[in-house]
Amino acid sequence: MADDLGFSAERLDRIDRFLADKYVTPGKLAGTLTMVARHGDIAHLGLTGHADRERGTAMAEDTIFRIYSMTKPVTSVALLMLVEEGKIALDDPVHRYIPEWRNLAVYAAGTHRTGFQTTPVKRPMQVVDLLRHTSGLTYGFQLRSNVDAAYRAHKIGEIEKAGTLADMIAALGRMPLEFSPGDAWNYSVATDVCGWLVEVVSGQTFEDFLRDRLFTPLGMVDTGFHVRDGQAHRFATCYQPTRDGGIEVQDDAATSSFLSPPAFVSGGGGLVSTAHDYLRFCTMLLNGGTLDGKRYISRKTLDLMTANHLPGGASIAALSRSLFSEAAYDGVGFGLGFATTIDAARTLMPGSDGDYFWGGAASTFFWIDPQEDLVGIFMTQLIPSSTYPVRRELRTMVYAALDD
Repeated sequence: MADDLGFSAERLDRIDRFLADKYVTPGKLAGTLTMVARHGDIAHLGLTGHADRERGTAMAEDTIFRIYSMTKPVTSVALLMLVEEGKIALDDPVHRYIPEWRNLAVYAAGTHRTGFQTTPVKRPMQVVDLLRHTSGLTYGFQLRSNVDAAYRAHKIGEIEKAGTLADMIAALGRMPLEFSPGDAWNYSVATDVCGWLVEVVSGQTFEDFLRDRLFTPLGMVDTGFHVRDGQAHRFATCYQPTRDGGIEVQDDAATSSFLSPPAFVSGGGGLVSTAHDYLRFCTMLLNGGTLDGKRYISRKTLDLMTANHLPGGASIAALSRSLFSEAAYDGVGFGLGFATTIDAARTLMPGSDGDYFWGGAASTFFWIDPQEDLVGIFMTQLIPSSTYPVRRELRTMVYAALDD
């Protein structure tokens, strides 16, 4: 099958040997799942190690993973579906849908304990700012500023969320922005806000909208905001690195909060999914918004989403104030929910201008390359995703296996 799809089967197979020898056997990762699809068919599905090392549960095709920020592209597509219907526009001010955000201001001095001094925004935050991370919002885990310290203090946007999505929206209205919208790029809770906008504009709860408009019609039967009844035995344990180069349990599959419906429904990082489910979503995007004869979003809307929207055509590296990003190399811009390669040569690895991608906090990753008609998906469970350069290595080895 790999040969029929323009790959060298031998070169694809060496990906799994590489992952096993470098990461799984030495105990740096518990296990991995690698899926490569081209021209609509799976060219390679590789499994190594364990989904749950402590219980001896082998990695399997149907293992369920925390995909964290791989939720963001799903949320972004949902919001753009509503843009297509004329219910919201990219240049709308966000305060049109969140009135209590009308008077947001920019941090100048102070702390959450002493009180903040602020300056006015140069312009109101727009919907496009949320989608491309130029909103001025942040994440508490950035560990960079007094604003993200305030996020930590109030548990805004952490992996373990406090309260509900409505509570987060209210709390953000009391926080200063890191910068005036459009002035910089900063990875943030903005996509969680996009999920709130989906609720406000559609009249459905965010989770119902995703189920009705994307997951059910796409056949993403294992994707949702918690692991459903009868699925727990397929759920992977999540790990974190130890100082000696090994791993330890970070979130046990048997006791995880993902086993029950969350109070906070996170469009920025709340989904669990399988590789096969996420491939359905990616294939729909690669097909220009259709799958199995049903259209979900238009080809031109996807063209817009996957173009670089950073002001001045800048790269993330040039515009970023963020200490963290799921894209850690040059030559990359950001669209409406995805990073996009704007200069493949500057990434210093094989790829294509116009490919688009993102990853999750537990080291999961996907990319879509329209030029090569290719989807790559990598699943594992190790927090943080910056621990090892496995994504770069994987992309390099997949492109090295092309043989047409």
